[in-house]
Amino acid sequence: MSNRIPSLDGLRGVAAVVVLLYHVSLVARPLVDGTDAWAWLTHSPAKVVFAGTEAVLVFFVLSGLVVTLPALRARFDWPAFMSSRLIRLYAPVAASLVFAAALVLLVPRDLSRVVEGSWSDTAQAREVSLAMVLGEASLAPVTYDLNNVLWSLRWELIFSLALPVFVGAALLLRRRALLAAIVALGVSLLGRLVDLEALVYLPVFLVGALIAVRMEDVRAWAARPRRRGYWPAFAVVSVMLLIASWVTRPLLPSGSIANAAVWGLSATGAAGVLLVALGWVRARRALEGRTAQWLGRTSFSLYLVHAPILGTLTYVFRDERWWAVALIGIPASLLIGWAFTDLVEAPSQRLAKRLGKRVSKALKRFQQPPAEPLGGDPSDEPDQSAGSARRA
Repeated sequence: MSNRIPSLDGLRGVAAVVVLLYHVSLVARPLVDGTDAWAWLTHSPAKVVFAGTEAVLVFFVLSGLVVTLPALRARFDWPAFMSSRLIRLYAPVAASLVFAAALVLLVPRDLSRVVEGSWSDTAQAREVSLAMVLGEASLAPVTYDLNNVLWSLRWELIFSLALPVFVGAALLLRRRALLAAIVALGVSLLGRLVDLEALVYLPVFLVGALIAVRMEDVRAWAARPRRRGYWPAFAVVSVMLLIASWVTRPLLPSGSIANAAVWGLSATGAAGVLLVALGWVRARRALEGRTAQWLGRTSFSLYLVHAPILGTLTYVFRDERWWAVALIGIPASLLIGWAFTDLVEAPSQRLAKRLGKRVSKALKRFQQPPAEPLGGDPSDEPDQSAGSARRA
């Protein structure tokens, strides 16, 4: 069973661009918040274009699926996977922090150039130290100033380390996968209500794992003949659930319990978007196109480098010139993300594969029975002492 599904690679690329546009919108927000245009963009279906937090949920359900799939193989090598997975995560993260630290050192963070309390003020490091770099590189902190997108990689790491638990749970719940997914999505909604991130995010990974253990059934379900408007309607409902907390804000103010409950539906929307990418032929074709596939290939690197770039450009141009940050920052992020893919991510993947193979070979050598001593087992030799005694 292959874990490479081209349409999901494309979906990952689209989600990375959505996060990029979301952070551009955070640069612009202090200057445009309160305008009719901003209200229309954020409280209408157009919000899906820059729904960054919600796009991260799409990443999580994707990871739950594609990381679980290879683990379902009969001879899956867990030690090799774990060592390889850690390199795939940590090496690019460390490189992105070196890149971000260099930008902080090169461009002074003059607070007079940004609005107080804005994303550029509160989510961007003003100075850098070795302790900060090492701390964020560990993926242990809850919040990150040097590269603030790393908060989501922390949850990816937790999921990876707990993968045997997620795979085991998904296999045990396989026959009731739909019910289990509904319960998991309900727990995620509860997490929004009680403001507990572990309850919000970890069930989303489990939903992806549940889809993985029923992948053949999901494909069979997607291949069934449908009425003409079924998949477009399914896609619209999924997207609206994903951004429901935004489009309902005129009625359910941000911070209210009702809005938190609606926000909890975004996990269901993320799962629905993934099913659309798997099942709707037109969506698959679009996501398997050259542009989406290129974005998918560079998505992880784009995700890692864009926030430091946008933050730095904001201090260069001032956030009042957010349009200049967008005009330069978006193509710069795409180009640097592409270079980062070739120079950092791809080599780290090769290193991860080599390390995984070495770990696998070392484990096999360790598990082999000890070789017999030279000359064979002494217990197989005839008892010479008895003959000697008789001769005596």
